[in-house]
Amino acid sequence: MSIYLTEVHKAFGPKEVLKGFSMSIEDGETAAIVGPSGIGKSVLLKHVVGLLRPDAGSVVVDGVSVPELDRKGLDRLRRRIGYVFQFAALFDSMSIAENVGMGLRRIPGWDRRRIEDRVEDCLALVELAGMGDRYPAELSGGQRKRAGLARAIAPEPKFLLYDEPTTGLDPVTTSAIDRLILRMRDELGVTGLVVTHDMTSAFRVADRIALLHDGRARFSGTPAEVKAASDPVLKGFVEGDPDLYYRDGRRREGMHAGGQDHGA
Repeated sequence: MSIYLTEVHKAFGPKEVLKGFSMSIEDGETAAIVGPSGIGKSVLLKHVVGLLRPDAGSVVVDGVSVPELDRKGLDRLRRRIGYVFQFAALFDSMSIAENVGMGLRRIPGWDRRRIEDRVEDCLALVELAGMGDRYPAELSGGQRKRAGLARAIAPEPKFLLYDEPTTGLDPVTTSAIDRLILRMRDELGVTGLVVTHDMTSAFRVADRIALLHDGRARFSGTPAEVKAASDPVLKGFVEGDPDLYYRDGRRREGMHAGGQDHGA
């Protein structure tokens, strides 16, 4: 059992962001949901962790219906899910080791030595060994992303959700982050869900890719199937061709009054 999104609908006031999105992510897979910024990709991630509830449709994670969970049930579910935030979301006043270990301090029975050992292991896994005493301001953008990933894997989650993990990174650092995402799958056996507008990254890390378009999964398939597909909207997004992508005359979805974004 893994993650199943079925006919998920979500509106914010009059704005429909999701209009029946469906996708399944099987155990051990890394899947990617792609689409332009502001189209609602992060909204989907928030449904998986129960931060948002669908207006209609179902969200099932590890055999459990997320919208039906009470507070204690959500807390139990979230302990099995690691969330890698778009901009790392590290606390500036805390060292990297303190940031990585913050979730572990809430686990009953974990003493200081066990937490310290786990933090060291996680930092080594993301290639930040020996940097636990530094602060976020002392790290590069790529290093902060790695620290955020270390924090996400520290409680040994079954699932990892990645919110635009390569945004703002140069190509070399992007490749390094992609390699770490694959390492999480191959060495830790986690099930991953990546939302991104970076097709190069999606092709590297994903076993399956879904294009979110007009609130639905316009296309879903393996990277090879995506590359071979003839759908003009999909080809337009993959190739960065606006004439194909916007072939029906519409512009990007997901924005409401004031130019604010409901989520990537």
